[in-house]
Amino acid sequence: MSRQLDAIDLKILHELQEDGRITNVELAKRVGISPPPCLRRVRALEEEGYIQGYRGLIDPKRLGFDVTVFASVHLSSQSDADLRAFEAFVNAQPLVRECWMLSGEVDFILKCVAADMATFQEFVTQLTAAPHVQNVRTSLVLQNSKYAPAVPLELKI
Repeated sequence: MSRQLDAIDLKILHELQEDGRITNVELAKRVGISPPPCLRRVRALEEEGYIQGYRGLIDPKRLGFDVTVFASVHLSSQSDADLRAFEAFVNAQPLVRECWMLSGEVDFILKCVAADMATFQEFVTQLTAAPHVQNVRTSLVLQNSKYAPAVPLELKI
């Protein structure tokens, strides 16, 4: 069971989402506590799984990944074994950056990033041939109007 987070914990999480490279001294100053207890709190948040890791946000287009596509996948079977097999297939595909299991008409939605349409089309050929895939519908991203990968902690602070 997770412990109840207090206002300082939420401020720490908010600040780390905004700037994961912030120093402990600066973080402590921003949340209003001294550095040693701030560091203890950060470590506790990491150990408890609230902080899953740290990474840089990279612009895919700057590195030549110009194509982003969402693929809606409907499986012919939703047995646990078939769902896990599909997830294993997806986890082995580097073009798939996110995979979400959904309720309703679509079983999974995949966010895929590729250098070009030919590369993505090769992947779609593999995807449609994967076991238990009944159909795949793709939607090419034309523009991203909002990118907010962080949790909306401002609603809790």
